Formats: sequence, structure tokens, C-alpha cells
Amino acid sequence: MQFNHPNLSGRVAVVTGGGGVLCGDFAKVLAAQGCKVAVLDLNLEAAQQVANEITSAGGTAIALACNVLERESIAAAHAAVTEQLGSCDILVNGAGGNHPSGTTSKETLEPADLDGVDEGIKTFFDLDPQGISRVFDLNFQGTLLPTQVFARDLAGKPHAAIIMITSMNAIRPLTKIPAYSAAKAAVHNFTQFMAVHFAPVGIRVNAIAPGFFSTNQNKTLLWNEDGSPTPRAGKILAATPMGRFGTPDELRGALLYLCDETYSGFVTGSMIAVDGGFSAYSGV
Repeated sequence: MQFNHPNLSGRVAVVTGGGGVLCGDFAKVLAAQGCKVAVLDLNLEAAQQVANEITSAGGTAIALACNVLERESIAAAHAAVTEQLGSCDILVNGAGGNHPSGTTSKETLEPADLDGVDEGIKTFFDLDPQGISRVFDLNFQGTLLPTQVFARDLAGKPHAAIIMITSMNAIRPLTKIPAYSAAKAAVHNFTQFMAVHFAPVGIRVNAIAPGFFSTNQNKTLLWNEDGSPTPRAGKILAATPMGRFGTPDELRGALLYLCDETYSGFVTGSMIAVDGGFSAYSGV
């Protein structure tokens, strides 16, 4: 898939979580438009691999280790970006994820679960507050802190854009993952807050809400060892009118639309669902 957004050329794009499948693709497609891309990730090796792919294709990219929950780490990344690439023009807040500590074992609570007979079952009542905080902080604080550090660069620029990565969980909570669903709902709300807050200084803030994509992070959730879909994957596909999982390249159009002010200059506070119809389907 080829894109042509020449006015993005030369701009500095910072992508957090850039070592992952989806955000790694974001970094590559922005580089293909001529952006100078900083790939930030907790896993430096993963970030470097993405940056290497970009430079091998003739683009400009650097890889930086960054913990989005530590202001000092983000500040160090900001200093490196400024020195090596220049002032940030586009911020993609892609870092996030779920963790078992914020997950229940079963989709719903059954009367027998109240007796606590099966110690292997983690119910709503067994959720660890620290686990909830871990997931919530990664997704919410992990967008707030990078924005606090990088948004100063964006203020006053006529083309400044912040792209938040939310999820279908932001509008339709899934079973078993209350912490992740609540966190993504917070990110959606935060997107709207920032869109209003930053409007006077010219920063547009929008979000992309991916539906279901098969990535390294959710591989064991969606696929059995023999390659067949798990029961949960079957439920997802049954609730997705297009009947399949998305592919990373299908998020590119939404990203470039929101980054390019010649297409979306009057768009802020919006969330684009890229979900194969999941959010529109009532189940009947």
C-alpha cells in the first residue's frame, strides 16, 4: 500500500511503543512519507529493529529506550530526539498493554465462585489493586507523561498533531479484562480533554481505536498451539461483521489522515474506529 503525503516530509515524529507490531508499522509508514522518526520503546532491541528497517529502506529513524512511566526516562528520550532529529511535530502515544494481574479467570461470576472452592479461579473479588494500577498506569499515565514532555514542542506549530491509540475496549468493555477496558476508556476521555485544552495553541489531538488485530501480545489469547482459533477468538470473529482480524496496514490510512492537516485540519477530539464493524454490531 502506497501513500503520498509530501507535506509530512521533514517533520519529526515520535512513536512510543514503537517496537510493537502496530506502532512499529506506524513508525515505518510515517518514515515512508519523509518523516524523521524516533522509535521509543521499553525494549530497545525491538525499537532498534524497527529503526533499522526504516533506515535500510532509505528513511531516517533512531531507536531510543524509554519507560513511559518514568518522567526522567522520557525527558532523556526527548533530549536525544531534539539533538538528533529536531523538535517534535507529531506524537503517537502507542505504548500500552494488558497484564494478567488485572484479568479475571472467567467471563462472568457464577454463584459457585462465591464459595472460593477452586483456588485456581481468580474472580472480580480477587483482583489485586496493585495489578489494576499497573495496567491503568501503563495505558493512561503512559500517555499523559509523554504528552507532558513532548507537547511543549508542538505548541504553536500550525501542523502539530497528537495521535492517541485507544481500543474497542474504550467504548465496549470486554469480559475478563476490567483494568485494560477502564484504562482505554480513560485514554478516550483524555483525548477529548486534550483536544479542548490544546486547541488555543494549535495542537490537534485525536485517537485511533483498533478493533482486533493478531499481534505478538495477544497471540496466546487468540490462537491455540496448533494454529486454530481459541474459543475467545471465535467469539471475536462472530461479533465482527467483516469476519476476520485486521492487519497492521489497515490502520495506516487513519494515522496519515489524522497527521496530515490538509486532510484533517478541522478534526480534533475524534476517535476513528478501525474495527471491521465490531462497534456497530449489536449481536443480532
